[in-house]
Amino acid sequence: YNCCVMALAARNPVGCASSGSTSGSRAVVAPAMLSRRAAAPRRAAVRVRSEESAKEAAATPLEKTGPNFTPLRDINQIMATLPHRYPFLLVDRVVEWECEKYAIGYKNVTINDNFFPGHFPERPIMPGVLQVEAMAQLGGLVMLDPENQEAKGLFFFGGVDNCRFRKPVVPGDTLMMKVEVTKFNKRYGIVKMQGKGYVGQDLVVEAEMTLAMGNA
Repeated sequence: YNCCVMALAARNPVGCASSGSTSGSRAVVAPAMLSRRAAAPRRAAVRVRSEESAKEAAATPLEKTGPNFTPLRDINQIMATLPHRYPFLLVDRVVEWECEKYAIGYKNVTINDNFFPGHFPERPIMPGVLQVEAMAQLGGLVMLDPENQEAKGLFFFGGVDNCRFRKPVVPGDTLMMKVEVTKFNKRYGIVKMQGKGYVGQDLVVEAEMTLAMGNA
């Protein structure tokens, strides 16, 4: 009898027990194995959901998957706040905004931008200083309340620190920017900001900027 129990234990090392009578013995499944068996349907459900998501994505035509964000402020509203005009208005849309806190906006970079013929004729790259200027303009939009017409355009670019250019920005890219206020001295009207620019998921530019409000 003991030999039978040992043989069962060898085949099923998870657990086994004798019945206490001469009628035989039966194997007992460990709780860990039961929990693994119970988890299997959940894994299958996740797999089914991911397959459904992939089918939905495949069903969406490629031409309908472009980055067309609903504007919180469109170009007309931006022009009503900023004094910049062609060829130096470098923010096309604002998609998120909280006054004196942060803003997210973007510029669509095209070969028709007037700086590409000279930078560079054989390899067009958006100048880094204009990437920083675009973030500074977005920073101005952070600070200016569009409903306050008296404050229209009243800010100046005061300085740049810790600026880094990570990757080239070229025609066809969408330069997505986020600018956040890190310090605001209301008495002197001096604002410190952190700006970052992305193309897709790639960080392409970042800088710490100082703005001076016009009523300072």
